[in-house]
Amino acid sequence: MNRFMRILVFFDLPVKTKPERRVATQFRNFLLKDGYHMLQFSIYARTCNGTDAVEKHKTRLYNSLPDNGSIRMLVITEKQYQSIEILVGNLKEETDTSFAYEQLTLL
Repeated sequence: MNRFMRILVFFDLPVKTKPERRVATQFRNFLLKDGYHMLQFSIYARTCNGTDAVEKHKTRLYNSLPDNGSIRMLVITEKQYQSIEILVGNLKEETDTSFAYEQLTLL
């Protein structure tokens, strides 16, 4: 029996120079084309149907790693992912801008 799992990718890539920004953009574009969606600026996630799909996307990720920077991958079950909480602090109108987020629902 396959069960749904999530791959979370966390990354910190250098972006000081134009070539570094290009590499970071290429990596983000790879993630988007491979079915990941952005949770936060440097955190992307995708759903996989079972461990075979996880291994396939893990291999793709390894083959697309930039030469420099820090990339982390975490695999969790869909049930574990469902326990995620979105925490938003109190906004101060004079200094903070409003925060909007998009919620993903799987049926």
